[in-house]
Amino acid sequence: MNADVDDIGAGSGGRPRVRTAAGVVEGRTGADGTAVFRGIPYAAPPVGALRFAAPAPPPAWDGVRQATAFGPTAPKVPYAAPFATLLADPEIPGDDCLSVNVWTPDPAPGARLPVMVWIHGGALTRGSSAVPVYDGSAFARDGVVLVSLNYRLGVLGYGLFPDAPANRGLLDQIAALHWVRDNIEAFGGDPARVTVFGESAGAISIGSLLAAPRAAGLFARAVLQSGAPEVLPREKVRTMVRRMASLLKVEATAEAFTAIGMRDLLAAQGAVLRRSGALLGGPAFGLVSDPATVPGDPLDALAGAGVSGDVPLLLGWTSEEYRLWLAPTGALRLLGRLGPLAVTLGRLRADKDRAAVRTLRAALPGAGAAELAGHLLTDRLLRDPLRRLAGARRPAPSFLYEFAWPSGVPGLGACHALELGFVFDTLGVPETSWLAGPDAPQALADEMHAAWVRFAVTGDPGWAAWNGEGPPKRFDGPSAGRAEAAWATRPALP
Repeated sequence: MNADVDDIGAGSGGRPRVRTAAGVVEGRTGADGTAVFRGIPYAAPPVGALRFAAPAPPPAWDGVRQATAFGPTAPKVPYAAPFATLLADPEIPGDDCLSVNVWTPDPAPGARLPVMVWIHGGALTRGSSAVPVYDGSAFARDGVVLVSLNYRLGVLGYGLFPDAPANRGLLDQIAALHWVRDNIEAFGGDPARVTVFGESAGAISIGSLLAAPRAAGLFARAVLQSGAPEVLPREKVRTMVRRMASLLKVEATAEAFTAIGMRDLLAAQGAVLRRSGALLGGPAFGLVSDPATVPGDPLDALAGAGVSGDVPLLLGWTSEEYRLWLAPTGALRLLGRLGPLAVTLGRLRADKDRAAVRTLRAALPGAGAAELAGHLLTDRLLRDPLRRLAGARRPAPSFLYEFAWPSGVPGLGACHALELGFVFDTLGVPETSWLAGPDAPQALADEMHAAWVRFAVTGDPGWAAWNGEGPPKRFDGPSAGRAEAAWATRPALP
C-alpha cells in the first residue's frame, strides 16, 4: 500500500498526490481531468476496544498510501427483497470502514473551491459512500470539491448502551467533518465554504449536526433531502439492544457486545430489524437526545432562536415518498383494501384532524384511501417538520423544493430516494435505473444538479426563499407517454 514519496502534486504516471495530516495519498485522474481519492481514513478502524467507542484519530503512515479504491463499508445487513432490487448497496469487507472519498477538479492548495460533503441514507442501518449513484464526478466537473463518507450503522453506530457513548454514528460524521476542516485545503477546497447534504437518514443526521455543539462552525450551508431533524425516545432504541441481547444470550452492554463475533452480531441485528416498525412508530435504531452530542430535540432547537440561524438551508421531499416504503411490499394494496380505515389510521398516526384530510382530498381528488394514508404519513415524517424548520424565524434563508417526476418503474411514482440520480447527475449509472427506470430525463438532472451546485457556491439555489406560504419549487420534467403521467401534473400539496 505504501511507497516512497517523490513529490507532492504528481506521482508516477502523473497520478495526483496530496499530503494529509496522517500521510500522503495517491489518487487517480479521470478522463475529464478531475482527480478522485478513495478510501482515505478519517478515524481509526472501530474494532476491538474501539467497536463502541467514540472515533479515534487514524494512525499515521509513511510513504504513499494508495487511495484508488473505496474503503470497506461499515458492517451492515443487506436490504431484504424487494428493496435489494431497487437500492444498490455494495458490501466491501474490511475493518477500516471510517473513510472519506474526495473528487476534485484541482488537487492543489490555494484553489479555494467550494466543498460539498455527502452523508448517505439507509435508515441508519444500511448504505455507504460506495453506492455508484453517489459518484462525485459531476460535482468536480462543475467546480466543486465533493467529499463522501462512511459512518457506523445499526447497533454499532446507534445502539444505546450504559457503558458507551450515544450517537456514535453522528460522532463519526463529526470526526469526518473535522477531517474536512483540517485537510480539504490540500485537495483544492475551502474549509470555510463547506455545504453538507444528505438524504433520508443522511438528512436526519444533518438535522442533528445543525443542533450539535460539537459540529458548530464545521459547515456553512446544509441540504436536507427527504429527512427531517428528529430524535427517537431512548426506550425505543434500548428495546432494539435488549432484543439483540436476548437473542445473543448476553447482557445488554457494550462490553458484552464487543465479545460477540461480527457475523453473529449482524445476524441478531437482522433478526430484530425484521421485527421493528419504525414507519409506524415501533422500536428502531436512531439518534437520541444526549447531553454530549444532541442536547434536546433538534427540531425544537433549530426552530427556536440562535441555533445555526446563520446557516442557509435547502429542504425538500419527493411528491410520493411513501411509495418506496409501501408499494414494493404490497402494503399499499393492503391499505387500499382497508378503505376509510386506512385514512383514519394515517390521520391518527400523523396527528391530523379531519379538516386536514378534507384539504388533502381536495388537492388529490382522484386519490384512493391508500394514497391518502401515504400522504398523511409523509406529512408527519417529512413535510410538516421541514416546513416548520423552513418557516422558523432565523436570519439565514431557507429554500423549499418538491421532486415530482414519476419513476418509470411501475407503481413507484415520485418515490423516496428517486431524486438522487438527478442531484448527482448520474443517470448514466446502471444502478440509477433500478429506481428511476429507463429514459429518465437528462434535462431534469441538469436543472436539479445545477441548483445544488449553485446553492453550494452562492447560498441561493435559484428560486425565492420560502416565506411561510405558497408551494415549494417543483422539479417535474417531461413525462409524456408514461402510465404515471397524470401524477406529474398534480399540484404541489398544501
